[in-house]
Amino acid sequence: MNLAFPRILPVLALLAALLRTAPALAERSHTDGEYVIHYNALPTTALSPEVARTYGITRSGTRALLNVAVLRQSAGDAEPRPVGAEVAARVRHLTGQSLPIELREVRDQDAIYYIGEFRIRGREDLRFELDVRPEGAGRTITARFEQHLVGE
Repeated sequence: MNLAFPRILPVLALLAALLRTAPALAERSHTDGEYVIHYNALPTTALSPEVARTYGITRSGTRALLNVAVLRQSAGDAEPRPVGAEVAARVRHLTGQSLPIELREVRDQDAIYYIGEFRIRGREDLRFELDVRPEGAGRTITARFEQHLVGE
C-alpha cells in the first residue's frame, strides 16, 4: 500500500467537492501566455465535514470558499504544472461593497492551491477580482469572474 495515498485523500475529497459544484470547471479559468489560473467559489456547506475539518474551513450557510490554482504550460511539458504564486483576491457584492479575501496556500503532493473564506447572505451574484503573480513571472495577471452563490 502506498503510504502517501491516505495523505492525499482529503485533497481529492476537496477537489471532488469543487468539481461536483462546478460542472463547468474547465470554463472557470483565465489563460494569459503560459499561465492558466483556475478558480471557483462555493458555499462551505458543499464540503463534507471531514474535508472542512482537515483544512480548517468553517462549514456554515453564511460562508463560502474561494479556491484558486495557477498552472504553467512550459514548452516541452506534456501537461501544465502547478506553480506557486502571490494571489490577492477581492469579492464585490452587488450592493457595491468590496472586501478582500484572505487566502492561504495549500501544498499537498504536487498540488498547489490558494483557499480563502468569505461571508455570503442569501442569494448573491458576486464579482471576484484576482491579482496573481506566479513565481518567476515578471508581472501580475488579473482575472475577473462572476458567480452566483446561495447561502442562508
